[in-house]
Amino acid sequence: MELAERMNRLGTESAFDVFAKAQQLAAQGRSIIHLEIGQPDFPTPFPICEAAFRAMKDGYTGYTPAAGLLPLREAIAEHITTTRGVEIHPDEVVVTPGAKPVIFFTLLALVNEGDEVIYPNPGFPIYESVINFVGAKPVPLPLREEVKFRFHLDDLVDAVSDRTRLLILNSPQNPTGELLQADDLAAIAELAERHNFYILSDEIYSRILYEGKHVSPIQFPGMKDRTILLDGHSKTYAMTGWRLGYGIFPKSLVEGIVRLMINSNSCTCAFTQMAGMAALQGSQEFVEQMVAEFQRRRDAVVAGLNTIPGIHCLKPAGAFYAFPNVQHLPLSANALADHLLADAGVAVLSGTAFGHYGDGYLRISYANSLENIQTAIERMRSTILKL
Repeated sequence: MELAERMNRLGTESAFDVFAKAQQLAAQGRSIIHLEIGQPDFPTPFPICEAAFRAMKDGYTGYTPAAGLLPLREAIAEHITTTRGVEIHPDEVVVTPGAKPVIFFTLLALVNEGDEVIYPNPGFPIYESVINFVGAKPVPLPLREEVKFRFHLDDLVDAVSDRTRLLILNSPQNPTGELLQADDLAAIAELAERHNFYILSDEIYSRILYEGKHVSPIQFPGMKDRTILLDGHSKTYAMTGWRLGYGIFPKSLVEGIVRLMINSNSCTCAFTQMAGMAALQGSQEFVEQMVAEFQRRRDAVVAGLNTIPGIHCLKPAGAFYAFPNVQHLPLSANALADHLLADAGVAVLSGTAFGHYGDGYLRISYANSLENIQTAIERMRSTILKL
């Protein structure tokens, strides 16, 4: 069967490809440590599961409004109002099955063929994939190690043109784990006003923060009407498989986004929404404990990597990824990632999976036990010393 031409423009996530290879090796009896997949290795807290069970018993098993159940949208609006300091109305919230639809819907609703979309590079690969899919021009914004994987303002100014329709941001970032600062966002807000473009702010890791303060572009004067805020439950509450995300949209966009929901998903699972409401309104002790454990692992990963000759790794401020520089090793990042899987049984990703500017780096997810992480570091050291 010959696929439609647009399918040639749609990319993928290398993490799933590497995961499949690692699973094949494990099926052959190899000991594999998974540091490639970006999902918390904690079970969803029982009170959240219990809320879903109760909702199913109470009949929450049918269709819901396409924008989401009102009680959940009210809870999300209250959460964003409290955490971002900007008044959000439930009618500005659209609940989606996972956060990725917010990326798709925003680009489909806002961007015409030939428009330009600026996106972080290295960055989540789905950004560039969907930009290409809708026929827009992807314009990479380099995130540079010398400024802790933020960006040079000159690079952003150079990227903006009269065709710029949207700027995608992600903080804390995947794959670098770094955090945009208030002065970065102030400069972005000024440019957005001057050049009349929108911002899609991916804040899915905003609660997984070890130092510094999360700041959203929606908090800056005039930016609420230009900002689409993406968030969800997957990372914060270890609910990746539940598929529960949401977007905060300018009022002028909501009707179009809801139509896209109707045409694609109809609605988000009813009992999952009820579980999501319980997550937001219940005890946040689980989140605090999970973040504290991730911080312990972060410190171990960074310290261990920095003892391996030829590797240098900055300490990330958030998320659960390390992004070590491997440019001084004799293999390319792609070849090194393949070699570590084959020789050491350690599954990691090449930085090139996240764009051109990721070349020379690896992405290591420390969403695994401290014991496994320490074993992985020793395996990596042994393999790299033999290069």
